[in-house]
Amino acid sequence: MHLALDPAAQDLLFRQARTANSFTGEPVSDEQVQAIYDLVKYAPTAFNQQPLRVILVRSPEARERLVNHLGDGNKEKTRTAPLTAILVADNEFHEELPTQFPAFPEAKDMFFGERPVREASAAFNAALQVGYFIVGVRAAGLAAGPMTGFDAEGINKEFLDGDHHVLAVVNMGRPGEDAFYPRGPRLAYDEVVTTV
Repeated sequence: MHLALDPAAQDLLFRQARTANSFTGEPVSDEQVQAIYDLVKYAPTAFNQQPLRVILVRSPEARERLVNHLGDGNKEKTRTAPLTAILVADNEFHEELPTQFPAFPEAKDMFFGERPVREASAAFNAALQVGYFIVGVRAAGLAAGPMTGFDAEGINKEFLDGDHHVLAVVNMGRPGEDAFYPRGPRLAYDEVVTTV
């Protein structure tokens, strides 16, 4: 009663949503991915910087190149997923900043200044966008299988230039047989929230 989303939407996006470990063979279309992006592009970021970039891995050759950099537990599920997305932070995101950016001169100095500051900002804000991306996949009625078990340096060299770095790899599709592990425990409200 305290949430604006109806219970079915709450279940779809949160309570019943799980990390998928197997998928059916049903393809994920470019139109579905565009619909997902058109939702998740509204994720909050500092100064609207939008550093997330998405590489869709569709060809068998590219998929095998990616699988070579994944941990053993992630290889087979990625080989058989209908679609895999490499989610990347663009360290040169400042080149794409929106037109309202000059209204924030203090941020301009920060983002156009030292590269380590830009990289940290890109990583944090793109990570926010990654979370939204996963929820967007769920909103499309698909299952997401986000992974961090990979050789980041290897993926960076294989697929990216020096201005980008991988944050996550996400398999996408309709969940297959035995797609979900048992739900892990979650901390209770009073274990997480304090009031000062």
